[in-house]
Amino acid sequence: MKLVVDTSVIIAVLANEPAKKKLIKLTKGIELIAPMSVHWEIGNAFSAMLKRKKIDISKVIKAIQIYDSISITFVDVELEESLLIAEKLNIYAYDAYLIACALKNHCQLISLDNGLLLAAKNFGVKTLETE
Repeated sequence: MKLVVDTSVIIAVLANEPAKKKLIKLTKGIELIAPMSVHWEIGNAFSAMLKRKKIDISKVIKAIQIYDSISITFVDVELEESLLIAEKLNIYAYDAYLIACALKNHCQLISLDNGLLLAAKNFGVKTLETE
């Protein structure tokens, strides 16, 4: 089974957030996939934490090493299709990439972003509930 994973889930695991154990349990043995944009969003999330002094660079480097060990298949999604989704749902392209990825690969989406989950459901994408 394939599952589209978003940045919020990956960061929750890497940053040892309270949802970590449940997220690992939900995704154990499942093939994780994501649009290529997620890789860059991980860097952006950590740079934001650094900027706000929520984390130091040594912890970021350790988290990135752990991230590199997570098996995620990054896939391309069509930009035009993603922007059509973004326009129809009035969402950012980054969220539309995830929805397009789930549609293209006929799989569910997991996220901690309730807005993204609602948009995905409204577009006919099944989601994996984390609560």
